[in-house]
Amino acid sequence: MKSVIVNGYGGAEVLKIKEINKPTPKENEILIRIKATSITAASTMMREGKPYFGRLFLGLRKPKVTTPGTDLAGTIEQIGEKVSRFKVGDQVLAETGLNCGAYAEYICLAEDEIIIHQPENVSVEEATGILDGACTALAFFTDQAPIKKGQKVLINGASGSIGTAAVQLAKHFGAEVSGVCSGKNKALVKDLGADKVFDYTKNELEKSNEQFDIIFDTVGKLSYFKMKKHLSKKGLFLTPVLSLSTLATMLFVSPFSAKKLKFAATGMRKPELKMRDLIKVCELLKTNKLNTVIDRIYPLEQIQQAHAYVDTGRKRGNVILQIGSEKA
Repeated sequence: MKSVIVNGYGGAEVLKIKEINKPTPKENEILIRIKATSITAASTMMREGKPYFGRLFLGLRKPKVTTPGTDLAGTIEQIGEKVSRFKVGDQVLAETGLNCGAYAEYICLAEDEIIIHQPENVSVEEATGILDGACTALAFFTDQAPIKKGQKVLINGASGSIGTAAVQLAKHFGAEVSGVCSGKNKALVKDLGADKVFDYTKNELEKSNEQFDIIFDTVGKLSYFKMKKHLSKKGLFLTPVLSLSTLATMLFVSPFSAKKLKFAATGMRKPELKMRDLIKVCELLKTNKLNTVIDRIYPLEQIQQAHAYVDTGRKRGNVILQIGSEKA
């Protein structure tokens, strides 16, 4: 089978396609024929091994896991003799976390891992495209800052993978939602449900005196200290991007301020919490309360081009790696 193999950190050129042996499921495993996976900013950061302290988990000198990819949509082709939750032919979604492995034609996963049946009303591209962004945003809005109806929420990076999901989820929970993105993406973010959109290329947010109960910086570009004026009295500043400055602020500033900064590595949470969020996301997909924004779809053979595009920082929503067609 074809699989992307990475033997070191670096740019998109480190991603190589090679033929490797197709895996065979153990008695408690399922064999999934992968049809699509997503390429996020987090995917490119893992490829580069950045931030560097992340290598404590990924591998110090080179990646511990040679095949990247943290979420997937596909069809079960074979099951182990002790598998009871799934059957051959089931369409499923799965999150592999730091174990990765989704940039390949096949993968074996234990049936008790983060796997769920795919909603029938969405394509494999739509299904895998929403997983990372929606599950990340939902984790923040559930565990770090439960949204109350009527609260004012600001989403920075509102046109990205996490941002497009966060806008929809915050609106679903009854918030008054504002987004920050470039002018060319204003219409998209408004269509997703945002009540107001700030164009960062014109410094519209900086010129505003508006305050928010929650500021969710999905791309790690805002300064907590500069944003404090935009936080309400007990406002929360959220970020999924950990930097040394963020860590220092969390340890030495946030505990003594009414305006808190919160970080969460949502991909490293307990399996039961990840499954809880995946189930909720699928429920919202089934009822058409959550939509996937897809920018581009690349075939597996163009994995380097796909990563290079995500590296530009100009993607709208999600970039999908198509490994097989739905009719395959």
